[in-house]
Amino acid sequence: IHTKEVHLKWSIHNNWRSMLNMEKQESRRRSLDRKKRKAKADASSNCNNGVQFALPSESNFVFAVLLASLCGFHDQPISQQPLIKNCLNKLCLCLKQNLPINPILSLLPTLLGSKCAGIASRAAEIVGKASLLSLEMNEQIAKDGETLKTLVSALANRKRRVSLAACNSVLDLCTTSIGRQSLLDFSALEALIVGFLQVTKSSRTTVSLYSVSVYDESVTCLDMGFREDELPVLLLNVAINLINTCNIQQLVKIPRDASEALLNLLNKLWAQVCCQIGFHIPMKCSEEGHFNVSDIKIKDLAESIFRLSTNVDQLFTPLKLEVVKGSIFGCIDSGFEDFILHQWEALPCLVRRLSGASFERDDIFSLFLQSLNSTQTYPSFLSSMLGTMVSCPPIASDEFDILGFLKEARCTLGCPLIYGDDIRVLRTERHSNSEKHFFHFASDSKSSRVLNIDDTLKCEEAYKEGYTVALRGMEFRFAHIAAIADGLASLFGQPSVGANMYLTPQNSQGLACHSDDHCVFVCQLFGTKQWKVFSQPNVQLPRLYDPLNSLHSEADSSEAGYQLFSLREGDILYIPRGFPHEAYTHSGGDSAGFSLHITLGIEVEPPFEWEGFVHLALSVWNTRHEQPCYASDFSSGIFWDISMVLLHLAIGLIGNSDPTFRKACLVAANSASSNSNDWIALNQRTIFCSLIDKINTELKFLEALRSLEVAIEKNEDPLDRIKWLWSFNLGDESIDGHSWNRPLVETKNLCKSLIQYKCEVEALFIKVKSRFCCEVSFEDVKPSYMMLLEKYRKVRKQYMNGMISLHCGS
Repeated sequence: IHTKEVHLKWSIHNNWRSMLNMEKQESRRRSLDRKKRKAKADASSNCNNGVQFALPSESNFVFAVLLASLCGFHDQPISQQPLIKNCLNKLCLCLKQNLPINPILSLLPTLLGSKCAGIASRAAEIVGKASLLSLEMNEQIAKDGETLKTLVSALANRKRRVSLAACNSVLDLCTTSIGRQSLLDFSALEALIVGFLQVTKSSRTTVSLYSVSVYDESVTCLDMGFREDELPVLLLNVAINLINTCNIQQLVKIPRDASEALLNLLNKLWAQVCCQIGFHIPMKCSEEGHFNVSDIKIKDLAESIFRLSTNVDQLFTPLKLEVVKGSIFGCIDSGFEDFILHQWEALPCLVRRLSGASFERDDIFSLFLQSLNSTQTYPSFLSSMLGTMVSCPPIASDEFDILGFLKEARCTLGCPLIYGDDIRVLRTERHSNSEKHFFHFASDSKSSRVLNIDDTLKCEEAYKEGYTVALRGMEFRFAHIAAIADGLASLFGQPSVGANMYLTPQNSQGLACHSDDHCVFVCQLFGTKQWKVFSQPNVQLPRLYDPLNSLHSEADSSEAGYQLFSLREGDILYIPRGFPHEAYTHSGGDSAGFSLHITLGIEVEPPFEWEGFVHLALSVWNTRHEQPCYASDFSSGIFWDISMVLLHLAIGLIGNSDPTFRKACLVAANSASSNSNDWIALNQRTIFCSLIDKINTELKFLEALRSLEVAIEKNEDPLDRIKWLWSFNLGDESIDGHSWNRPLVETKNLCKSLIQYKCEVEALFIKVKSRFCCEVSFEDVKPSYMMLLEKYRKVRKQYMNGMISLHCGS
C-alpha cells in the first residue's frame, strides 16, 4: 500500500474528514443558494413580523401581462411563450428583492402544467424561491392543493429539465415541517421513490464519502457524493428527507413493492459506505470530479434504511419452535417441562451433543458457523466482521414507540462501534482476579470511544496477547442469530432475547467472576472452555437494571460451593440469573486453537415478572369493576384512589422480600405442544393463585403508608417502579371523575387527605384488598398481559429489523 493511500485511510477513520469533490462547485452552488435564500427568508419574516405589504406596481403589471398571456396561450401557444417566459423572469427578480407575489401564486398550477418545458421549469423554480421567501409564504404554498398536485406531477415529467426543477422546488419546500407534511399528504414521496428507481434502473449508483460536517458535539458524520447525474441525487435527497419525516402510518402507506425496492437499493449504497469506512474499497482522489455532491449525510441514510425496515414483516426467516426447543432441551431426560419445573431460575444444567458431525449439520447455529468459515489459529473472520459493524444504540426498556427511539438516537445511527457499548476487549489477571482492558480512552464520552479502523485491526494484536473480544447485540447484526433469539423469546414468552459473542485465545480468561441479572444459555461454537458456576449467594433473584454488587469475594470464599463444566463444540450450558460464574481456556489439545461461544440472555423485563403480572391484574380489576356505593361522593373517591396507590406499593414491598414475585412469568410461553401448553397454563395459574393468597394475608397498610411517606419526603414518585403501567393504554381508568394514576404533585395532595382521614382510608384499603383478591381472575388478566407483551415485541422487532438492515453485509 502506498504511503499516500495509508495516510488517506487513516485520516478518514480517525477524523471522519475527507475533502473530496472540491471541484464540483456548480453542484454545491444550488445547495448554498438554497441556504442563503432560507436565511434571507427567515430575516425577512422577522422584520415583516407577518405584516402584509401592498403589491408593488411592477408586480401588478407583471401579473396583468401574465394573466393576459395565459388567456391567449391556448390559441397562440408559440407566440405567447416568449412573453410568458419574460414575465416569469421578472417574477424571479421580484423574489430576489423580497417583494410579495401573492396574487401570482394562483397562476402557478397552470404554469407548472404547461407543456412548454421552459415555462414549467421556470414556474417550478419560482415555487422553490417563493417557499424560501418567508415562513408565511412557505405555508401558503404548502396549503395550496392545486399547486402541490401539479408540482408532484411535474416530478414525473419526461422532460428532464422540468423534473429537475420540480425536484429542486420540492427540496426548497421541505425546509419547513408544514411543507414536508403537505408533500406527504399529496403522495410526493411515492412519486420521488418511483422516479428514483426509474432513473437508476439503467445505471449503477456509486457513493463516495467526501466531506465532514459536525451536527452534534458528540458525533461527527460525513456527507456523500454519488457517481450519477444531478437528477437521481436530488430525487434521493428529497426522498430521504421525507422518509425521515414520516410517522408509522405514513410509512405503511408507501406501496410495499416500491418501499422494498428502495430499501434494497439503499442497502447496497449503505454497503458501499461501510466498505469505505472499513477501507475495503480504497478511495481515489482522481475520481473526485466525477461525483455529484449531495446534502445526504450518513446518519440520514441510516435513518431512512431503519425507518423503511420497520415496515418490513421480518428480515430473517423464523425458526420453528420445535427446532429451537429440540436443539436446546432435546437431550434433557424430561425435556422442556423438566427444565421449567426443576432448573429454570433455580439450577445450572448442561446439554451435551453426542456427535460433532450432527452438531455442524443440524444445529440452529450451523448457518452462522458456515458464514464464519474459520478454523485457523487466529480467527480471520474477526477483522472483516468488525470492519462492517456499526453501533447499536440502546433502546429504553419501556419504549413503546420506535419513532421515539429514533428521535433520541438518530445522531448515532450509522456510527462505528463504540467501546463499552458494542464491544469490549479485556482479560482477567489471575493473580488479582481483576479485569484489564486493552483500549484506554481520554474520556468517557461516546465520541472519544468510537473505534476507528486502526483500533479494529489492533484487536488481532490484543487477541494474541491473551485478550478476549466481546461483542454485544449479535441478534441485531446477523439474521441467523436474530432468528434464534426470536424463537427462544417466543418459547419463554418474553419480549426479546439478547445475544453476545465471546472470542477467547488459549490459556486465558476474559471476564472476571461475576453474576448476571438475566438467565443465559452459553452455546459453545468452537474450541473448548472451562466454566466454574458458584452457588447462588442470595435467595432473591436479581432484577433487570438493578445494580449488581461485586461477588468476587463471596465466590472466592466458597470454593466448595461450585460446579465445574467443560464445554465442547455443540454443548449448551444454562446459568440462572444471580449465580456467580467465570470461564477460562486451557492451552493445547484444541483443534480450533481458540474458544468461540455465544450467550443467549433471557432478560425478564419488570412487567414480565410475577410482580408485574400482579400489578397488571390490579389495574385490570380496577378498570373493569365499579367502585362500591360508599365511594360515590368526592372524598370517598379520593380515598379509593389512595387505596389503589397503597395497594401497588404494598405489592412492591412483598416483591422485595418474596422470591416468587421476582420469578419470570411464563403465561405467554409457547412450547409448540398442546399437551405442554396445558401443563404450563396449569402451572402458571397455580402460581398466580398462590400469589393472590399471599397478597390477601400479608399486605400491610402501615408498611405501605410508610413507604409512601418516605417517597414523598425524598420528592420521588412512589410508583416509579411501575411506570411501564402508565405507558400501557388499558383504556379509561377514570371512575366517577377520579383517577388513581396521578402525577407526583397530585399524589402529595392525596397524602394530606390521608393524614386527616387515616382510619377511613385504612378501612377502605382492607376492603379493597379483600375484594380484589376475591374477584380477580387469571383469565381476565391474561388478554391484557398478552397485549402488553405484543406492544413490547412489536417495538423490539422493529428495532431488530432496522439494525439488521444496517448490518446488511452480515
